Amino acid sequence: MAETLDKSKEQPKQANLCRHLAHAAIATPNALAVAVQKSQRGKLTYSEIDFADLHQRSDQIAYALNAYGFKKGMKAVLMVTPSLDFFALTFALFKAGIVPILVDPGMGIKNLKQCFAEAKPDAFIGIPKAHIARALFGWGKSSVKKLLTVTEAGSGFGSNLFSAVIGGVSLTKLLTRYPIPKENFSFEMVKLSDDEMSAILFTSGSTGTPKGVVYSHKMFEAQITALKEDYAIEPGERDLATFPLFSLFGPALGMASIVPDMDASKPITANPAFIFAAIEKYQCTNLFANPALIEVLGQAGAADISANKPAIKPLIKLNSLKRVISAGAPATLPSIERFTQLLSDNVPVLTSYGATESLPLTKISSADLLATSHITDNGGGICVGSPVKGVELSIITISEEVIETWSEELVLPANTIGEIVVKGDMVSQQYYHRDLATAQAKIFEDQVIRHRMGDLGYLDESGRLWMCGRKAHRVETETNVHFSIPCERIFNTHSAVKRTALVAVTIYQKSVPLLCVELTDEAKRSEDFDETMLFSALKVLALAHKQTSAISHFLIHDDFPVDIRHNAKIFREKLAVWAQAQLD
Repeated sequence: MAETLDKSKEQPKQANLCRHLAHAAIATPNALAVAVQKSQRGKLTYSEIDFADLHQRSDQIAYALNAYGFKKGMKAVLMVTPSLDFFALTFALFKAGIVPILVDPGMGIKNLKQCFAEAKPDAFIGIPKAHIARALFGWGKSSVKKLLTVTEAGSGFGSNLFSAVIGGVSLTKLLTRYPIPKENFSFEMVKLSDDEMSAILFTSGSTGTPKGVVYSHKMFEAQITALKEDYAIEPGERDLATFPLFSLFGPALGMASIVPDMDASKPITANPAFIFAAIEKYQCTNLFANPALIEVLGQAGAADISANKPAIKPLIKLNSLKRVISAGAPATLPSIERFTQLLSDNVPVLTSYGATESLPLTKISSADLLATSHITDNGGGICVGSPVKGVELSIITISEEVIETWSEELVLPANTIGEIVVKGDMVSQQYYHRDLATAQAKIFEDQVIRHRMGDLGYLDESGRLWMCGRKAHRVETETNVHFSIPCERIFNTHSAVKRTALVAVTIYQKSVPLLCVELTDEAKRSEDFDETMLFSALKVLALAHKQTSAISHFLIHDDFPVDIRHNAKIFREKLAVWAQAQLD
């Protein structure tokens, strides 16, 4: 057995991330791998599976998929809600070399249809609702040849009737039709070369058109390595996983994934009581949560830290947590400060920077982040920390042009704002069937690809990265370039301001910066609120800082349009159209 374990730790030229699951099934067969929470009639129940059973069930499914006609290289849409079957199916697809296509259901019907048209899936695996939507909207109509339905007991969907109407076969029937050939059967997982496609993950489209990012097992391996080495995650830990992709890393790390009953595409709607209960029941040591969920949990469990209300004793203490990982969008400093009240002393909230195309890239602890608040509040951008091991960060001159070949002459000196460019094994090589997008985002350097993040920022003298906003959100005038995050954070310090958004408008045929302002709930309710006084105060703030001295136009917007998942990515493009209409 020792020889088997040693071999499983090797990083072969040809790899499959399921080797980590196979290792865990040998090393800790009876340890919890996945637990899924379900709320039924006001009661919380949990379904569980250990590493040995998860490994065996994914072997069974991989074998049955092959027997049914799913072959290596085929692409399969996977629209299954978090469940034990979701984990077993995903690992089965990886084992069989079938490429899962993962999309965010919250991106909308139009975007989903476009994603499937581009990906041209050979198969569609989904819950009944997903299949009904597929049939109604014609998702993958021209390419899908295989259909598989995943149902839960008592779901109300009879497998025979449903299959007759929609087509295909249910997972239960598939496993009955193609049982494993012998006891102690072990499926021989497919090995893929470093950059061979193993999955397609679509971006959410919250900052543009959704694009399919081609993932390789090399990328997955780099992510797993970063979680082990930079985040110090160890086998035997338990993770409260609120994002489906991250939850898959749990079993690959020898860590149990505890999945709460929530809509992962809309974390702001999560029930904090369910999450607190799951953390308590399983004594979770790790929590992965995006900024929207950090805010929800902090509001529900911590004392009110606003200046005009006295603090009270925190209601909740999450004493088992050793770390919290937040990613997806910048979390606000008050949100992090509030949430840390729920944690034991010295337990960090680790904010990570990255994107679907490459993550994680950097990290910074909550203590270090809060220590930078004076810089952030004065227009210095948001510090997202130092690069994780194996990542190289560079800042280059802002350009809309394609850059085919890398040159060190492109690199800007420290403390100079430019485009963020990254290099590392977790960096994707291409977008799927998006040659122009690939050309715009990738820079070639011998056999290595660097990725242009589409974000702006700078590196300080110690190599820490400071975010200054999306490249598309900068506002250029005849005399200045204004960057969204540095400008907005200055105005966000005003007590009546919840958040702001910098946009460009046209006045007298010239492009000028304008600030859209969303008020706090207290300011909205206040009978004493005076818009003229607020705008005067904001102009004083603007003149006190070089970054904002040219901003003199303000509009109040009742409720900013934001992305569903993070509730933080402001749709500035929509606000720009609205602001122009107000002026016109």
